[in-house]
Amino acid sequence: MYHRLIKPLLFLFDPEKVHYFSFFMIKLLSAIPGVPALIRSLYQVKHPSLEREVFGLKFPNPVGLAAGFDKNAVLYKQLSNFGFGFIEIGTLTPKGQAGNPKKRLFRLIEDEAIINRMGFNNEGVDDAVKRLKKNTNVLIGGNIGKNKVTPNEEAVNDYIYCFEALFDHVDYFVVNVSSPNTPNLRALQDKEPLTHLLSTLKGINDQKDKPKPILLKIAPDLSDDQLLDIIDIVSSVKIDGVIATNTTISREGLQSSHKEEMGGLSGRPLTQRSTEVIRFLVQKSKNAFPIIGVGGVHKPQDAIDKLEAGAALVQLYTGFVYEGPAAVRNINKALID
Repeated sequence: MYHRLIKPLLFLFDPEKVHYFSFFMIKLLSAIPGVPALIRSLYQVKHPSLEREVFGLKFPNPVGLAAGFDKNAVLYKQLSNFGFGFIEIGTLTPKGQAGNPKKRLFRLIEDEAIINRMGFNNEGVDDAVKRLKKNTNVLIGGNIGKNKVTPNEEAVNDYIYCFEALFDHVDYFVVNVSSPNTPNLRALQDKEPLTHLLSTLKGINDQKDKPKPILLKIAPDLSDDQLLDIIDIVSSVKIDGVIATNTTISREGLQSSHKEEMGGLSGRPLTQRSTEVIRFLVQKSKNAFPIIGVGGVHKPQDAIDKLEAGAALVQLYTGFVYEGPAAVRNINKALID
């Protein structure tokens, strides 16, 4: 039904408007008695073999929703009914910001991809916290970043603010320094500023009664030498893991007319590169830390390939858009088989 009717209809309209319309419809339908239970019966898959324990957290299954879909923690409860093992909210910044000018989201249908230049549009971390206080049983990751107007020299303060605000309301943290849509943000991936940022957050975390896992989200465009630096930083600072990978600025092999749009590319063209990054990190670090694999996870085999490359968990976003809610169910069923 999704491929034959719903997706062709939705794809007739502006993707950002469709995103918010979909949120409205899911929230509306989920308010009808019995509908959440029906959605769970259709899409949730439970089996002991799917359960994972990673960085001290117990995941009901290894398939999560990547950051960017539910930036403001508006729909995490309803989205969890579709079978996700965990939901990552954000990227959140200290102050709400509108993001980049529209139009800023583009479907590349021929490539099964999306280009976005959203620019960390969100309502601010404090706004999200109000909704997260109502969470009871959804495993939540908090993806944090800096405001556009904050210079890199002061960026650590933005990350500290978000970390402290979210600490009691998320299960793990993701430090996002790899989005291509905030000017100069990726410069924070350089060894010196990244070590300072992660060390600062680790120091604050270690003072807590129950520290939370801290992960680093990296770009797929890093060279082998830069990836070796990432391994060194993660190992020396002793954060808990890596998310590989964010969107790419590469446009290699694209067919769509939108391929020249500025922004981060996600979806099918990223499948192979993100898996290569996972495999490189696992092999060169001797599997020293857990990795969440994301990038081009559309079909069950995409998830299997990333898990076989060494990922402990996987996430999808663009695959959820192109394949529909059955994508999560199909992956989990394939993993059981």
